[in-house]
Amino acid sequence: MKASFNRRAFLKGLGVGIALPSFETFLDLASVRAGASGPGRTATGAPLRAAFLYKPNGMNMDKWAVTGAGKDFQLGATHEPYAKFRDHLHVFGQLAHQNGTAGQDGGGDHARASATFLTGMRPRKTAGADIKLGISVDQMIANAIGDQTRFPSLELSCEGVRKSGVCDSGYSCAYQFNLSWRSDTTPMTPESNPRQVFERLFGSGEKAEREKSFALRNQRQRSILDFVLEDAKTLNRQLGRNDQAKLDEYITGVREIEQRLERAEKFGLPKSPDMEIPGGAPSNFQEYLHIMMDMLVLAFETDSTRVASFILAHDGSNRSFAEIGVSEGHHSISHHQNNPELLDKLAKIDLFYSRQFAYFLEQLQSRKDVDGNTLLHNSMIIWGGGLADPNAHRHTNLPIILAGQGGGTVKSGLYTDLGSQTPMSNLYLSMLDRFGVKEERFGDSTARLSQIG
Repeated sequence: MKASFNRRAFLKGLGVGIALPSFETFLDLASVRAGASGPGRTATGAPLRAAFLYKPNGMNMDKWAVTGAGKDFQLGATHEPYAKFRDHLHVFGQLAHQNGTAGQDGGGDHARASATFLTGMRPRKTAGADIKLGISVDQMIANAIGDQTRFPSLELSCEGVRKSGVCDSGYSCAYQFNLSWRSDTTPMTPESNPRQVFERLFGSGEKAEREKSFALRNQRQRSILDFVLEDAKTLNRQLGRNDQAKLDEYITGVREIEQRLERAEKFGLPKSPDMEIPGGAPSNFQEYLHIMMDMLVLAFETDSTRVASFILAHDGSNRSFAEIGVSEGHHSISHHQNNPELLDKLAKIDLFYSRQFAYFLEQLQSRKDVDGNTLLHNSMIIWGGGLADPNAHRHTNLPIILAGQGGGTVKSGLYTDLGSQTPMSNLYLSMLDRFGVKEERFGDSTARLSQIG
């Protein structure tokens, strides 16, 4: 009798494809005080974190413009909401993503803006399944330190999820709706439902229910894994060579789940946050952004992950902002043709997003880390987008801020004009250094960005 197998159905049928519960990492405070060090930690032993927040559709660059240099600089009007965090910011001028420009690929600047933002690579222009880009900086970090937390990385979005179809001038939607890429062909799908994010981090149900089900779920999954592996040994003797190879794929999948379970057991039961479990996506956009930012801060605070990406809205988004008096779509306004009225409306939208960034910084600054510093101090937060002037689809002189001190390794309270167009990948290469990832190149980098610290 010839056996026929489907790996996904096989594992799902045995019940091992279910999501694992979440567990909090409790850092050894004694080792922190003793100055434990290593990849993914600060000099004090506290976790080092990185987050990448993407704002769509460029900026009104006149309102963004920073004057002065070094510590003697003046922020533009768009920066007003987070100006009180000036000493925690390193603002850059002349960072660029040259792979976002048209080159020989023609239209599609919004797709390229999102695609290049964390990869520094040029996306293959295709609307089919043959997408090709490159690994993103957050996933480089996750590969290096992801085994130290329950989740190697966290991907968030306040947009729907799209991984196929045509979105921008012949580019696949995968480029426009995904910032994070595990490999050159595999985007990391972001989660856009706040409740799903919460349950991924802390488990489903109310607090008592989560605690009660912890041991039961752990025991059940362990029993299933034991059954699968024992049954596989018996089955293997009955199969031909080709089917044995297929079975080996199944066992590899089971081993991956087993490793996840062992890591979860090591980290223990997660501490339930003192907050109500969120529902679905709120209709109010600001509330939506805030609750997703709260989830990200919780993930950092509980050391559930140390690296995250958050696409606030996809580039090319035509969301309207009636709550601030802008009824037209964002993308439509961004093609302002230097019309003063449209430029003012674009500045209003930019200011709206600046207020959300200020909220995020406030949450990080208000949380004490295990070493007594704040989460903001022990983090590196990238804020910006893949376009500067959206009317010209300009991918040079990008509006970029690095917030936080990276545990004391990043200079802040500065404005650095790099003088000429510099690959943003140079900044990422220097950030990777701080996580112990020593690469000669990343994306289209040409050197390390020594100016960050």
